[in-house]
Amino acid sequence: MQATSNLFNLLLLSLLAGLDPSKTQISPKEGWQVYSSAQDPDGRCICTVVAPEQNLCSRDAKSRQLRQLLEKVQNMSQSIEVLNLRTQRDFQYVLKMETQMKGLKAKFRQIEDDRKTLMTKHFQELKEKMDELLPLIPVLEQYKTDAKLITQFKEEIRNLSAVLTGIQEEIGAYDYEELHQRVLSLETRLRDCMKKLTCGKLMKITGPITVKTSGTRFGAWMTDPLASEKNNRVWYMDSYTNNKIVREYKSIADFVSGAESRTYNLPFKWAGTNHVVYNGSLYFNKYQSNIIIKYSFDMGRVLAQRSLEYAGFHNVYPYTWGGFSDIDLMADEIGLWAVYATNQNAGNIVISQLNQDTLEVMKSWSTGYPKRSAGESFMICGTLYVTNSHLTGAKVYYSYSTKTSTYEYTDIPFHNQYFHISMLDYNARDRALYAWNNGHQVLFNVTLFHIIKTEDDT
Repeated sequence: MQATSNLFNLLLLSLLAGLDPSKTQISPKEGWQVYSSAQDPDGRCICTVVAPEQNLCSRDAKSRQLRQLLEKVQNMSQSIEVLNLRTQRDFQYVLKMETQMKGLKAKFRQIEDDRKTLMTKHFQELKEKMDELLPLIPVLEQYKTDAKLITQFKEEIRNLSAVLTGIQEEIGAYDYEELHQRVLSLETRLRDCMKKLTCGKLMKITGPITVKTSGTRFGAWMTDPLASEKNNRVWYMDSYTNNKIVREYKSIADFVSGAESRTYNLPFKWAGTNHVVYNGSLYFNKYQSNIIIKYSFDMGRVLAQRSLEYAGFHNVYPYTWGGFSDIDLMADEIGLWAVYATNQNAGNIVISQLNQDTLEVMKSWSTGYPKRSAGESFMICGTLYVTNSHLTGAKVYYSYSTKTSTYEYTDIPFHNQYFHISMLDYNARDRALYAWNNGHQVLFNVTLFHIIKTEDDT
């Protein structure tokens, strides 16, 4: 399963150029997405999904229709309330008119009783009363119109209620809020599952993404795989020899813009480009020796140093490109490693797991792959992956599992965009390969294969 890293999201959003749009990573906001799939030995389909960052119900057609209908009903309710107020006002006019009509009736009776003596006076009063009633005529007309609208609204609300009931039955016994909570619960469970998937087998390498172009043809750049999510410091070490200066940047953005936060002057020159930052310390091979140095960035001093017994150095057993790359230090999900060759193992690769505090070798594995035939190598989940070249056409050709002490030949190609790779290291936090490609600092994404065992599995 592939976990898309925060580092990749940041690069894709604001920093990088030259990325093929067809290779853009899946956005978690686009919904549940299948990223890759494979089968386990029993034929069961294993799929990778990327969880969205928002509630799926907001994208569901039925739920969207339900919300639109509810909004329409609310609007109608407000309109009916306005009409009701107007109707009450008009009703007061009608009551007033009723009183005046009763007065007119009494006047007509008086006229009938004494039509001669009072005719002139009462007809004048009648005219005045009629003048008062004239403004009520348009009010009554408006009242009739409002009454018709109220009838229409009532009919439409009845129809909408029937539609809402149908949608509710179609969705099921759960109301919208309950569906919302069920989706959130599923999303949480999936994310918890993804966090547990720390290890897997390398299946694919994609990219690269060019972060920056700087320095000489050879060098190293890295972040700390054990740093917190908020700590995105970058360390930059140009050249493979005759240098002691390490440049630090607070973030990828600062690295791209060249805004250094600090510079370290190491007590020794380094050899090669195969350094690693792990848990706040830099591990590197001391120039013209097989001594490994542990240097603390926070303390600004060497915490430990130890000779790697029998390890070749100073271009005795380098990678195919040379550059004093005899001893390769690396880290993965399991811990700190050293990859090198010895005369005792006929120049073939030896893998040693190191104690990160004392640099003592805790265990070693001897492989049958010649160190001088390897372009570069990196560790993922205790398995060493070796490329067959540092030039165009390079691919991951060989792997060795320290868990099973077995090897296999593989065929995992990757794009060597700038034709010469002098550093290739895996970062477990970012799930990415950091590379120095002919003066370009680039990133490769990796796809790992996982088999998820459930409680039903035996």
